[in-house]
Amino acid sequence: MWTGPQLGPDTPGYDDNRAAMLDAIAELRALESRAARKSEERRARFHERGQITPRERLARLLDPAMPFLRLHSLAGYLADSDDPEKSIPGSTFLAGIGFVSGVRAAIVVDDSGINAGALSPMALQAMLSVQDIALRQKLPFIHLVESAGANLMNYRVEDWAHGGAVFRNLARLSAAGLPTIAVLHGPSTAGGAYMPGLSDYVIAVRPNGMAALAGAALVHAATGEKTTDKEVGGAEMHASVSGLVEYLAESDAHAIEMARRVVARLDWNRDVTPPKPRGFAPPSRDLDELAGIVPADPKTPCDMREVAARLVDGSAFDEFKPGFGPGTLCLQAQIHGITVGILANNAPIDPAGANKATHFIQACDQAGTPLVFLNNTTGYMVGTEYERAGMIKHGSKMIQAVSNARVPKITLYCGSSFGAGNYGMCGIAYEPDFLFAWPNSRSGVMGGKQAARTMSMVARAGAARRGADIDETRLARQEAAIEALFDRQSSPFYTSGRVLDHGVIDPRDSRKVLAFCLLTCLEARRRGLRPNSFGVARM
Repeated sequence: MWTGPQLGPDTPGYDDNRAAMLDAIAELRALESRAARKSEERRARFHERGQITPRERLARLLDPAMPFLRLHSLAGYLADSDDPEKSIPGSTFLAGIGFVSGVRAAIVVDDSGINAGALSPMALQAMLSVQDIALRQKLPFIHLVESAGANLMNYRVEDWAHGGAVFRNLARLSAAGLPTIAVLHGPSTAGGAYMPGLSDYVIAVRPNGMAALAGAALVHAATGEKTTDKEVGGAEMHASVSGLVEYLAESDAHAIEMARRVVARLDWNRDVTPPKPRGFAPPSRDLDELAGIVPADPKTPCDMREVAARLVDGSAFDEFKPGFGPGTLCLQAQIHGITVGILANNAPIDPAGANKATHFIQACDQAGTPLVFLNNTTGYMVGTEYERAGMIKHGSKMIQAVSNARVPKITLYCGSSFGAGNYGMCGIAYEPDFLFAWPNSRSGVMGGKQAARTMSMVARAGAARRGADIDETRLARQEAAIEALFDRQSSPFYTSGRVLDHGVIDPRDSRKVLAFCLLTCLEARRRGLRPNSFGVARM
């Protein structure tokens, strides 16, 4: 057990930190609830059609009392609207990893209560992210479909072009040996028709399920043919004529029951040897204290050993090379009985810290030990002393190690994650298996004040070269604008809205999120697949 200085409720500043963190968590929950409230406004319309709501569909699909890891709950925030009061994060879909008939699966549910489930640009990016997770973690992919397709009112050619990757990914999942299952609760038209077309198993609801490259109205406009949606793409037609549908259901609930049976009959876990259960002790330090020990101001130092002590079994860890590059922490510990290597930051990363981290990452990779990155850094050290000490080459070695490590990598943004320090600490560009942010965290190329100061120095140097006077009023306005621009974009709510992580979480949930992600990764490592060349082709 770590016996270092113990922070807690009696520590100066604890109450202020806790109040600030709880406010940030409350803001997170309020943002997440917007889509649910908006969708709920259409409940009566769902009932008129004999349907249940998207959230009810998800609840019926999942195994009761089993964990569900929500993904991308803030996708689209401040991307669909610049107004923080009007933006609806995660508005057109629900996504996550959960258990269906005892099988861990990736799940996407169209929220047709908002904009008829039309796919927004950030929802598209989140969909691609979930498919990528399914492929890497060897998870069946289940999609509860009811969508108007792309939102043509906000058409962007790049979204259409990149949107094809959704269908490419379905083909790749199937070819990799990962079953894909689509449940047609309502329409799936135009490009969306390829959601069932490229799924291995399709279940359709008789009264409402519909898939067509063009609905009746578009067919009439394009060809003059008069038809109906049921004739051109109804569930019954596809079940008996086109062969697109394998199973015909009488209602939403019946369709979900069928989906659960399809998953059960895969016998998906037959070849996976379950890990031997290991006993483990919960942390001796109180997890709830994570809301108070982390400074509200990211510029205030925080000993990340205090954070680790509330995440790992028994609050026990061994520190690797503690006296060398001490600002970079390398800890050996266990989470729910799973051995992990933890990298964390107590200061900017200096040459010694980068060297230590490189050694530690390579040693963990050699031993097959998963890596957990607890980001709290302003980046790599700068200045003459550090440049002469080889900061570039030593930082590059760390980035090389992170880029090429083959073990599971899970990242948490706990405080700051700025500059190239974000790269060395396995930011989103380095494809961690999972990446979550705390609501107090900040990330970006640099902080707003630093960016504003940098640009002011450039302006002053330029004026000096020209022999011109500086307009201090104009420079002050420029500084304020740059600071606001950078600080707004460093917010985890803003970055999560742009799908630069897999979600924002309550810090007090971190231990169970880490355990869920580690088990997901390790299950994938144990699972053998039966890939083929082209995926399952529809006959």
